Amino acid sequence: MSTDEHVAPADDAADAGAAVDDAADRDAPARSAWSVLRPLVLRLHFYAGVLVAPFLLIAATTGLLYAGSYQAEKLVYGHELRVPAGDAKLPLSRQIDAARKAHPEGTISAVRPSPDDTATTRVMLSGVKGVAEGHTRAVFVDPYTAKVRGALEQYGSTGALPLRTWIDEFHRDLHLGESGRLYSELAASWLWVITGGGLLLWFARRRNKRAADTAAPTTGRRRTLALHGGLGVWVAAGLFFLSATGLTWSTYAGANVTDLRAAVNQSTPAVASGLTGEHAGHGAMPGMDMGGSGGGHQNTDVGYDTVLKAARAKGLGDPVEIVPPSGPSAAYTVSQIQRSWPEKQDAVAVAPATGEVTDTVRFADYPLLAKLSRWGIDLHTGILFGIVNQLALAALALSLILLIVWGYRMWWQRGRTGAFGRPLPRGAWRQVPGYVLAPLAVGIAVVGYYLPLLGIPLAAFLAVDIAAGRIAARRARPAEKGKYGR
Repeated sequence: MSTDEHVAPADDAADAGAAVDDAADRDAPARSAWSVLRPLVLRLHFYAGVLVAPFLLIAATTGLLYAGSYQAEKLVYGHELRVPAGDAKLPLSRQIDAARKAHPEGTISAVRPSPDDTATTRVMLSGVKGVAEGHTRAVFVDPYTAKVRGALEQYGSTGALPLRTWIDEFHRDLHLGESGRLYSELAASWLWVITGGGLLLWFARRRNKRAADTAAPTTGRRRTLALHGGLGVWVAAGLFFLSATGLTWSTYAGANVTDLRAAVNQSTPAVASGLTGEHAGHGAMPGMDMGGSGGGHQNTDVGYDTVLKAARAKGLGDPVEIVPPSGPSAAYTVSQIQRSWPEKQDAVAVAPATGEVTDTVRFADYPLLAKLSRWGIDLHTGILFGIVNQLALAALALSLILLIVWGYRMWWQRGRTGAFGRPLPRGAWRQVPGYVLAPLAVGIAVVGYYLPLLGIPLAAFLAVDIAAGRIAARRARPAEKGKYGR
C-alpha cells in the first residue's frame, strides 16, 4: 500500500491544502475515530514501508524464484525423476536392493515407491558423509528394471532436490542458517501491518475523493499513488495470506502458533509408531539397515513389500513414503505424501514382525486448525494447486516488487530538487484520545509479544523517534532565544 497515502503531492499549494484539512479536523466538534487515527496510521505505514521494504523486496524476489523452482526441477533432473513406462513394476524389495548395491553408504531412512507409470522410486539414505545435516541422499531407481538412474541430495518433506533446495534456503534464510531466518520472519511480521494500513488509507482517500467530486490528476506523484494503491487493493488478500502462512513456520512467531494450537487441542496428529504387547521387541535395532527384504533381524521382519501391501489394504494410495522402524519396539510408518488437491495425508503403522496395521490416522479426522495449517503451508509453497498455484505466487511476488518500487518512487517525488521526500511530522499519537489510545496500546503490546519481530522493531522505532524529537526540541530552543531575545 502507499508509503505516504493521502499526503499531498510535491508542491507547496497542495501541502498547504492538506494542512488546512488537518486543521479543520482538529477544530471539528465531533471528531471521527478515523480523523484522529489517520495521522498515526499514515506515519506508521510510511516508516514501516520505508524501513521494512528492503526485507520485503528480498523475500518477494526469492519467492518469485521459488515459484518457478518446481518446473525448473522437473527439467533439470528429468533423467533421475522420469522413466519410460514399462509392463510391470518389480517388487519394491528388489528396487531397494539395487539401490543399496549401488550405494551401500549410510542407512535407509525412507523409501518412496514409484507413484505413477513414469516415475522413479526413491530410496533415501541418512548418515551419508558429505551430505548436509538434515538432508538425505536420494537414490533413484527404475521400477521396471531396477536400474539406478542417479543419486542426488534431497531436503524436506516435499523431496526438494539441489536446485530447489538452494532456492528454498535462499528464500528462507539467505543461506545464513538460523540467524538468517530472522529476515524472513521480520518481513512476514510487518507485511500484514503495512498492507492493512495501506488499505485503510486507500479506502479513506476514495471516500474523500467521492465527497469532493474531483478527478485525480493522472501525472506525477498522483499517478504513481494511483498505481500503487490500486494494485495494493487488488493483491491485499494475497499479501495477508503470505504474511499469515509465512509466520506459521517462522522461528519465534511459529513457535507461539504451535504452542497456541497445542493449548486448544489443534495439533497435527501423528501415527503411533511404538509397539506394545505381542508386537514389541521384534523390530530392527536403531541404525540397523533393514535391506530390501528386511531380513537383517533374525528373519522377524516382514519387509517392505508386505508393509506396502498392508498399507494399500487400508486405502493408502500413491504417493506414499515408508519409514523403517527406529528401534526394536518400533513399527514401520507408511504415510501418504500428496499435498496437491485433493490432499492425501493418511498414515498407518505396521508391525515389522507380523505385517499387521497397529495404528491409523486419517487426514479427514485432523482438527480444523491442523487442516488449515496444512493447506496454508502447501498453498504458500505452491504445491496445493500445482502450476496454477505457482503462477499465482509469481504474480503476487511481482506485485509486491512493483508496490515497493512505486512506494519509494512516491517518496522521491515528494521531495524537493531531486531529494527524497521530507519525513512526516511527529506527534500524531498525541491527537488520539486516551480512550482510544489505551486499548490500542494494549492490543499492540499483545500482538508484539506473540510476534516479537514486529514488537521489538516497533519499540526500537518509538524509542529512536522519541529521542530524535527531544534532540530536535533542544536544538530549537537556542534558535528561538536568539530570534526573540531574552
